[in-house]
Amino acid sequence: MAATATSVRRGLTRLQNGLVTTIRSSHAQTNARSILNTELDSIQEAGTWKTERVITTKQDVSIKVLGSSSSVLNFCANNYLGLSSHPEVIQAGKDALDKYGAGLSSVRFICGTQVIHMELEKKIADFHGREDAILYASCFDANAGLFEILLSPQDAVLSDELNHASIIDGIRLCKARKFRYKHKNLEDLEQKLQECQDARMRLIVTDGVFSMDGNVSPLKAICDLSDKYNALVFIDECHATGFFGATGRGTEEFFDLGNGRVDIINSTLGKALGGAAGGYTTGPQELITLLRQRARPYLFSNSLPPPVVACASKVFDLLMGSAGFAEKVQANTERFRSQMTGAGFTISGDNHPISPVMLGDARLASVMADKMLEKGIFVIGFSYPVVPVGKARIRVQISAAHTFEEIDRTVEAFKVVGKELGVIS
Repeated sequence: MAATATSVRRGLTRLQNGLVTTIRSSHAQTNARSILNTELDSIQEAGTWKTERVITTKQDVSIKVLGSSSSVLNFCANNYLGLSSHPEVIQAGKDALDKYGAGLSSVRFICGTQVIHMELEKKIADFHGREDAILYASCFDANAGLFEILLSPQDAVLSDELNHASIIDGIRLCKARKFRYKHKNLEDLEQKLQECQDARMRLIVTDGVFSMDGNVSPLKAICDLSDKYNALVFIDECHATGFFGATGRGTEEFFDLGNGRVDIINSTLGKALGGAAGGYTTGPQELITLLRQRARPYLFSNSLPPPVVACASKVFDLLMGSAGFAEKVQANTERFRSQMTGAGFTISGDNHPISPVMLGDARLASVMADKMLEKGIFVIGFSYPVVPVGKARIRVQISAAHTFEEIDRTVEAFKVVGKELGVIS
């Protein structure tokens, strides 16, 4: 009987403790909700709220948006080559799904490597003219995995102030001395190179193309400085690989530098190269081998799913078959930019398919994007924190799959809406 009473008391104690915990948790959660709602309200009041438009079709030049029965032209995807829905790319993914399965359920070094992963890494290295390559789940992971492993407290890293967030986060993980140089400012970069000449190793880090502005890194001059001060050069080519340069080899090719002037390249499979997922690092054999041994995003994340690998592999086959994609992207870009500038719009960037229509005001960018959608053009307004305060814009992105007629139709829609909102006269 005593034992039973003791058990009951213990049970009641556990129940009471659980109730107290629930009450305390409820108070804490109420407080947290209040804090979070205040933050959300401030985003709405600032006019920088980001609403996700839901598309109900595959990614393509023509798409359908949830709530609308009509198709709209898509001018805001990173689908630079129009290959996200290319029939050969899709078929490659289907075939791989049948042959290799949906996924590996593991990381690469345990049981997550298949022959197609190794084949794709070789294609990537060959495409860039490098010794080896390593795949990641995303280029964000590639950037997160590199700097911590490559750089020690004895080293120095010099990064452009407008580099992608994933580069910034990756550099934070390393213990090297950190220098941030002014955007594309070679004098500032040289000064900082002079300041770290006592470092064991110096690494200059830059985007090849800066995604928010569509402007291109002064890569040749950076490489010249690297030679002068005995530094390595890293570029992130997410907005260049596959379509920038004469054959899509990226910023190196754009400046006619030749393969190998840049030491390390990171890029993505999730934009021009099929649009699904995945990223990579390509460069010296020793570096890639070390990353396989030490890079945390590689060692602790599942390997890329076979259909994704196969789709990207097919894209490289198309690119190396000289299908003329890069030339079409460039022709479309020049047509859009010249017509928009002629109409009175301010277009940022360096003749790149990223063609930001600069507006300044966040609310104006949001309203203009909504009105463009009403006219059958899918574009998105960008505002803080994606871009600096006062530099809101609509970032138009041109694809090889767009026709001249679609480019012209989009420009005409911009003219009508721009006049209505007082952006142009």
